[in-house]
Amino acid sequence: MLHVETRHAIHPEHAKAMDTAALRTSFLASDMFRDGEIRLIYTHYDRFVMGGAVPAGGELVLDQVAETKTPNFLDRRELGVVNIGGTGTVSAGGETFTLERGDVLYLGMGAGPVSFAGDGRFYLTSAPAHRTCPNRLIRLADSKEVKLGATETSNKRTINQFIHPLVMDSCQLILGYTTLEDGSVWNTIPSHIHDRRMEAYLYFGMEPQSRVLHLMGEPQETRHLFIGNEEGAISPPWSVHSGAGIGSYTFIWAMAGDNVDYTDMDFIQPEDLR
Repeated sequence: MLHVETRHAIHPEHAKAMDTAALRTSFLASDMFRDGEIRLIYTHYDRFVMGGAVPAGGELVLDQVAETKTPNFLDRRELGVVNIGGTGTVSAGGETFTLERGDVLYLGMGAGPVSFAGDGRFYLTSAPAHRTCPNRLIRLADSKEVKLGATETSNKRTINQFIHPLVMDSCQLILGYTTLEDGSVWNTIPSHIHDRRMEAYLYFGMEPQSRVLHLMGEPQETRHLFIGNEEGAISPPWSVHSGAGIGSYTFIWAMAGDNVDYTDMDFIQPEDLR
């Protein structure tokens, strides 16, 4: 079963007037993981797509998606898949890949229909592509690991870069995830914006009652979302994106836009946030 929701782009002046319900309707990505379904959010930010596929022991096939107006979803797109559940398989282009929890699969433009099976909970991210890059399964040991932050500032964390120029080739999709050390709660501090790229977050590995306070909005006009486990945030190019959580959590970050330069960002120091 396939379900697709469309999210239109929001101007920052419009966002200033939004109440909590409107902010959540526009920027919170929720209810993406249902047993036996593929559920996608098609955004008008760089035509980025995010969603989930949960085969629940059966098989699901991602093929035609009406919103792209192409015979197959990957005819003019690339796809990043992160398994946040048990062992599962993903098949495309005559290849079958086994993904353990934390593994990342990249499928290039033209890979054809994609089948999901097993006990995986597959987080999907996709961006338009202009050329075909090789399919690749990237395990945690193959990622680029970066250590940042400190215990005294409550932001000691490990960044693992997967779909990234230092690891592999892609068109415009960049993806990795960040895990907070025990006792640290702040992610992506100091905050930043990157006007050349949009970004999406998915928070997971959280207790059911836990929440992340996700900061968004313009640096001098911030807003917030309270986000639960396996929920995400859509971050426009004009918005900051950082947060603090209750208890341990990991977040997957994915970007699409003008370039694949991970360091192309404009930092906003905490004293400059409003």
